Amino acid sequence: MPFISSHKDAENLTMTVTAEFDAKVERVWQIWEDPRQLERWWGPPTWPATFVSHDFVPGGKASYYMSGPDGEKAAGWWLFTDISAPTTLSFDDGFADDSGNPSSTLPVTHAVVTLEDVDDRTRMTIRSRFDSLSQLEELVAMGMEEGMASAIRQIDAIVAE
Repeated sequence: MPFISSHKDAENLTMTVTAEFDAKVERVWQIWEDPRQLERWWGPPTWPATFVSHDFVPGGKASYYMSGPDGEKAAGWWLFTDISAPTTLSFDDGFADDSGNPSSTLPVTHAVVTLEDVDDRTRMTIRSRFDSLSQLEELVAMGMEEGMASAIRQIDAIVAE
């Protein structure tokens, strides 16, 4: 399985998820770069994502929604702050309302994704930074940690194609 670990650091207000894949860095980079591939893994299997937009450039935005098993929808957005292909990607990650507008009540996190070669495999590290301990606890209580782990477990099949 690609998922290795998840670590919450209350002192530094971060959660770090680590995974490894039997694929080159350039291949794993494509699962972030291509919204059709991103849709196949972003979100747990029971909450698949649909990317409405994906402007993959620094300063670009992405918007998406995840569809739940009972027809519910949860919308989100990203603002890409850094893209250094094929090893580093940074973005602000937030929730949105039904019209795709950023939520004024739910937290925004900042994510940094790094890809590195490790013995003919690629290690992917996703480090999410929170503004407060209560924000970290709120998102963990909403299922962020389990959701990321189950989403990442879908990547092996994609990169093997």
